[in-house]
Amino acid sequence: MGASKNHAFAEEENTVSKYAKALSHPARVLILNLLIEKKACVCGDIVDEIPLSQSTVSQHLKELKAAGLIKGEIEGTSVCYCIDAAEWEKAKTALKNLFERPALTDLKCC
Repeated sequence: MGASKNHAFAEEENTVSKYAKALSHPARVLILNLLIEKKACVCGDIVDEIPLSQSTVSQHLKELKAAGLIKGEIEGTSVCYCIDAAEWEKAKTALKNLFERPALTDLKCC
């Protein structure tokens, strides 16, 4: 979806979409799990634990950072990443609100 079309959707829909996009690749989910397990900022260790090149890992980190799920601080010649706790709570709430809508058990479909 082009950025120019986002205004046509409700804020809630754009928010859920932002987090879903960030979670849409298994490498990004793995990165989040690593950061959660470490419970601290992680610098170059991420590349050592993921079977992808440095540049590919950097692209995934960029996507996670753009969604706000992680934050990074420059320390010397490297960037250290960690979960952004405030944004994490927003993501949990947005996704929970979507998935906790009433079940469609009596839906007659096709």
